[in-house]
Amino acid sequence: MPGLWIFSKHGLTQLIWSPTKESFQHEEPTLRAAAMAPGARPRVLVYVPSNQVIKSYAELEQRLQELGWKRYNNGQRSDLIQYHRSETSADLISLPRNFNNFKSVHMYDIVVKNRSYFQVRSYKAKAA
Repeated sequence: MPGLWIFSKHGLTQLIWSPTKESFQHEEPTLRAAAMAPGARPRVLVYVPSNQVIKSYAELEQRLQELGWKRYNNGQRSDLIQYHRSETSADLISLPRNFNNFKSVHMYDIVVKNRSYFQVRSYKAKAA
């Protein structure tokens, strides 16, 4: 396969078909986005009513609490942050404690349980 594979400091790869000097001078995106698979477009979680891209757990927790989700303290799983709707509900959202490990699968879990309020969208870098 002709071309050159570039590996970013975040572990993402990009194939450049005809490498030039300018190919190596691209800027890293400033927004944290999760990729679904190698070569897939990065994804972001969007709170639909305000069109807000969720950039941290603080923003996500605020929106989830507005929708009736409460943080669930599970002493056995300190590596996770979990939310539930009520003591009688089976709905549970489990997220990695570190936001850098927040992936598309976690985003889609939130969307499925809050269909009218969240969407997963492709991340589009702003042109300079």
